[in-house]
Amino acid sequence: MAKKILETNRLLLRELTIDDAADFYELNANPRVIHYTGDSAFVNVEEALCFLRNYNDYKENGYGRWAVISKSDNEFLGWCGLKYTISKNETDIGFRFFEKYWNMGFATESAAACLNYGFDELNLQKIIGRAMSENKASIKVLQKLGLTFEKEFDFSGQKGVIYTIEKPFVRRF
Repeated sequence: MAKKILETNRLLLRELTIDDAADFYELNANPRVIHYTGDSAFVNVEEALCFLRNYNDYKENGYGRWAVISKSDNEFLGWCGLKYTISKNETDIGFRFFEKYWNMGFATESAAACLNYGFDELNLQKIIGRAMSENKASIKVLQKLGLTFEKEFDFSGQKGVIYTIEKPFVRRF
């Protein structure tokens, strides 16, 4: 049984498990979904399974990216969550959803819950959001959540932007 982390009106966020391998593979198989991520698609379901087996963020940091599940039909919609990067000593908010669930507010709803969790439960003081400059949809979500532009950076050879938000954060969706 996967560990439940958060719940919103429409969504359940839980730890990713190896049972998510097929969904994880399918999510990254859509070139439009991974276009602005700098990631490559998994070669097959086995590669996604290997990734999930070796995903240690929960053990190492106490948090990570979480599966986003629809409460109405128990469907895997994508993932959202917080990721700690030790080399930069920073935590970022990230999200990725199946294309058929875009523009339904799931990224904003799940990310707001993750930000609240980060500030309230993990006592984080600052959370960042990274996006390629061309990824207007993700930037719009970050802005809607209250993150503000901090600087540009090199995102896998592309122009990227970093947005930040600091505690206290109290936006609820």
